[in-house]
Amino acid sequence: MSTDHLIEIRRDLHRHPEPAWREFYTTCRIVEELERIGVSDLYVGREAIATDERLAVPDSAELVEWFQQAREAGAKEDILERLDGGYTGCVAVVEQGEGPTVGLRVDIDGLLREESRADEHVPVVEGFRSEHEGAMHACGHDAHATIGLGVIEAIKESDFEGTLKVFFQPGEEMIAGGKAMAKSSHLADVEYLLALHIGLDHPTGEVVAGIDDFLAVSHLHAEFSGEPAHAGAEPDAGENAVQAMATAVSNLYAIPRHHDGATRVNAGQVGGGTASNIIPEHAYIEGEVRGQTTELMEYMRERAERVLENAAEMHGCEVSVETRGEAPSARSDDTLVEVVGAVARTTPGVETVLDRDALGGSEDATYLMQEVQKNGGYANYVGIGTDHPGGHHTATFDVDEESIGIGIDVISRSITEIAATRP
Repeated sequence: MSTDHLIEIRRDLHRHPEPAWREFYTTCRIVEELERIGVSDLYVGREAIATDERLAVPDSAELVEWFQQAREAGAKEDILERLDGGYTGCVAVVEQGEGPTVGLRVDIDGLLREESRADEHVPVVEGFRSEHEGAMHACGHDAHATIGLGVIEAIKESDFEGTLKVFFQPGEEMIAGGKAMAKSSHLADVEYLLALHIGLDHPTGEVVAGIDDFLAVSHLHAEFSGEPAHAGAEPDAGENAVQAMATAVSNLYAIPRHHDGATRVNAGQVGGGTASNIIPEHAYIEGEVRGQTTELMEYMRERAERVLENAAEMHGCEVSVETRGEAPSARSDDTLVEVVGAVARTTPGVETVLDRDALGGSEDATYLMQEVQKNGGYANYVGIGTDHPGGHHTATFDVDEESIGIGIDVISRSITEIAATRP
């Protein structure tokens, strides 16, 4: 695949960022390219995931809105129909002789945040800024999807012997899609799995052979229900849901940290009430807990739920708590870290190779990694450096497109080496 075509794909995806389970245009565009390349098998939408394991699925009205937007943007109708209802993503399979089954996971979703309009922002200068107001590719998943496509074409042109499965996963940013893809049948025969991320504060030309220290995470949504009353005439007649919410926010940050490792809690979005003269009957918290291990995350979640329930009871309210997304921790296997490191050191364009680094955040590729490891296989998460103005998830984030080719070379050559040596 030519460099120009790779850049064209990445920029097209960048113009059409779509969040979890709304990746309609994105999936259609990926499938179009896969059909052009030619793969042995292609599983789209419901065929690619365990449909009852989706997390943080938007309501039907929002799904319809994004579905229609993709149609108007030119998504192919026959592919689009297979995604109706928010069943996005796909799995591509390349069978190329006898050998092991190697998997590659790339995520494809965007973020719900506005992209910069600054004159110096490259997507503005080059004319590929997001066309979806309030959404952007602020983490490089447009590049990840492009790398996935490039790897497939590179493997088809190589002496790779075995089966390659590429998982184009929806919903990573909301920790919503990894579980659904991991619990599908497609991972059952995967012996080796690579996942990747671009950037992560590593410059173009630097490769991290194995990334660790994924914080396990759980996203929580709490709805508080009270009783309304006139704030002036009958302040004692109501049950104040905002007061319950505010108590919960304060007490969430008071949860004791655990001596076994890092633990985190955050009330990232809160709200409630309708007017200054009404005792509010509804309030909410969008929050999260994290832990250095899955067990530490569960320690934080258990105590967070206790805080929410007790805060509601204290103020005569009720609370319902829903898990909107979650992911476990994981560790990259030494055997694959060694292979990727050795390959990267001989890949043109790679100047520095780090054996390992810590992510310091969360990633639902860990579901797929754990699934493969549970079945006796090996998994590894690879960092492909890129010069990026602005941090991840900021309005000015962008990638150095030179790093896309480097990523394709490192990953495709690693896959070929894994199949040849079966480490």
